[in-house]
Amino acid sequence: MNIQGQAALVTGGGSGLGEATARELARLGAKVAVLDLNMANAERVAAEIGGVAVHCNVSDADSMAQAIQTASAAHGTARILMQIAGIGTAKRVVGKDGKAAPLEEFAKVINVNLIGTYNAARLFAEACSKLDPLEDGARGVMVFTSSVAAFDGQVGQQAYSASKAGVVGMTLPMARDLAQHGIRVCTIAPGLFKTPLLASLARAGPAIVGGQHPLPRSLGQAQRICRTGLPHRAQRPPERRSHSLGRRAAHGPTLKEKNEQNRCLRRAGGVW
Repeated sequence: MNIQGQAALVTGGGSGLGEATARELARLGAKVAVLDLNMANAERVAAEIGGVAVHCNVSDADSMAQAIQTASAAHGTARILMQIAGIGTAKRVVGKDGKAAPLEEFAKVINVNLIGTYNAARLFAEACSKLDPLEDGARGVMVFTSSVAAFDGQVGQQAYSASKAGVVGMTLPMARDLAQHGIRVCTIAPGLFKTPLLASLARAGPAIVGGQHPLPRSLGQAQRICRTGLPHRAQRPPERRSHSLGRRAAHGPTLKEKNEQNRCLRRAGGVW
């Protein structure tokens, strides 16, 4: 897709990976709506990139619908959805005090990361499906954000890993569903990146968490995610762009995993 001049929605666009994505989309000529629960952050980013700031809670149906309507009024119906908004928590199933982890905290993470992703996707797809198709027959693209934790979760990441695995699990069925409307569905699964979310989870600090990487011994920079996450290199039909690839954080993939990744890359044209 040629991003130049296209309307784009970036959830969680006020900080971290979302902010970096919003900035890169604007640099490439997109009309960017920065959707975030933190309006101050959204306004700051939008002002700096010439976009529009929109208050949005992805897990709330009315809030998400209103956000899409507000963004459409400013830029027209979006053809690009970058679903990046998410939260995390670190809780052992049984804590040091011998008590079970609070169920409401698990439910909150699932509600935002998984149900929120589906909520944003369904409402974006409803509007996007009514657009005239582009030259190649496509109408739009949505990119979800999963995590390496979907495949290789650590102690305390039960809720986060489950939510991100759910995002991976619904990617292919949704891609097959929406292919008839010319809407591509893709998911990326980043490793450890230096973001406010990671900082809030790492009690010992991001520097120590980053030490899990053998080489380079540092956290990923948010700006780098745009090289993988943005759809401007995508040229293949919807049904051939529907998979998720992740990076193992602390060690390389097994032979079986590497063969599977190579198979997916061949199917997808080797782009993602």
